[in-house]
Amino acid sequence: MPQTIKELSEEMKDHLLKAQAIAKAAEEGDRDFTPEEAAQLREHMSKATAAKAAIEERKGNDELKATLAQLGDDIALNAKTDKDGKRQTASGFHLPDKAKSLGEQFTESTEYKALLAQAPNGQFAKNQRVQSEMVGFKSLVTGGSDTSGGALVTNDYRGLAVGLDVFQRPLRLRDVVTPGTTTSDTVEYVRVTSVTNAAAPVPEATSSAAPTAPGGAGALVNNAGGGYKPESGMALAKITAAVKTIAHWMPATKRALSDAAQVRTLIDAFLMYGLEEELEDQMIQGDNTGENFEGLSNVSGTQSQAWDTDLLTTARKAKTKVRTVGRSIANAYLLHPVDVESFDLLQDNERRYYFGGPAGAGTAQTLWGLPVVETEAVPQGTGYVGDFRKAVLWDREQATVQVTDSHLDFFVRNLVAILAEMRAAFGVLQPSAFVEIDLTA
Repeated sequence: MPQTIKELSEEMKDHLLKAQAIAKAAEEGDRDFTPEEAAQLREHMSKATAAKAAIEERKGNDELKATLAQLGDDIALNAKTDKDGKRQTASGFHLPDKAKSLGEQFTESTEYKALLAQAPNGQFAKNQRVQSEMVGFKSLVTGGSDTSGGALVTNDYRGLAVGLDVFQRPLRLRDVVTPGTTTSDTVEYVRVTSVTNAAAPVPEATSSAAPTAPGGAGALVNNAGGGYKPESGMALAKITAAVKTIAHWMPATKRALSDAAQVRTLIDAFLMYGLEEELEDQMIQGDNTGENFEGLSNVSGTQSQAWDTDLLTTARKAKTKVRTVGRSIANAYLLHPVDVESFDLLQDNERRYYFGGPAGAGTAQTLWGLPVVETEAVPQGTGYVGDFRKAVLWDREQATVQVTDSHLDFFVRNLVAILAEMRAAFGVLQPSAFVEIDLTA
């Protein structure tokens, strides 16, 4: 049932207040939104926006009705019948009798009367064959012609009822890596390749004589004098990440952009999404050749976890490696949608789902206490877990959209090229903080 403007206003206000409460709770706690809060916030803002759009539509309809009523009075659309049976406009002007309807013209025609004359007593016999003359109408009324009955038929146009997001995958990898910016075409950063911690209790020196130098791992060959401190070490490597350009474009006619207000918006959204999708793919799968990033899957020094018993055991042991070997705290899993499904369908011996089954939230929320980033950038059968704060995405130039008619012969053909591009660099600061997981038995 259509809602009134007042009802829509109350609905919009309700969603905005709920969104405000979520934001206030995060602000007072001096923290980021949880995955659940982020999802709720997006839902409330989406519904508030939809309610606002509906309000604007209702207002537009009300104005249209008022204008139609005003104009209708002038052309007798608002005419009513008075007590004497005569038609008059809302302003009181009497109108001539309306023209006869098509049915009245037919029943009063001489051809119809001649047809009735063939029926004795006004009734046709059961098997009597009758034939009338051509009824004197000038033209056939047809629905397929715009100059006949079809002129009264309005096309049922729905437009693009669903957004382009229906054809787009969710992109969330940006949410877990460290964001950065750069003003250069290259980024030099330090990568930690190994760490040796030889810290140990040290006895007080008993002699001023120099002890023998330590052996492997800080152990002393001869420390008769005491007081010799063991030496730790950290292996570092200077890595240069070049800023890469990601771009694509599409053509459109100037007429399409002028006549359809939605077209430019849809194209912009499509092009901008395309950049982010390729960026996510590069951050995971880039092979560091040509203009490709050095993606996580091709960084030397990351750990690996082989299949062990089952999916849950394998995923948990990989998380442990991040903690014990990488000396880091994992903050997310990256899984392909098909592998997320495999986790969701896991059951115990009594066929009870581990993740709540059809009525549960599934692993799309968390796995072993960590958020799951479901992405098609990760190959099926492979997963990643790690401290993604130790992976940095440096933005050199935020995504932009430009339009020009200077491409080829576009100027004389009334075409334009719509170009979207961005520039960024990606780097992994500590490879050992990431574990590649083999999810195939």
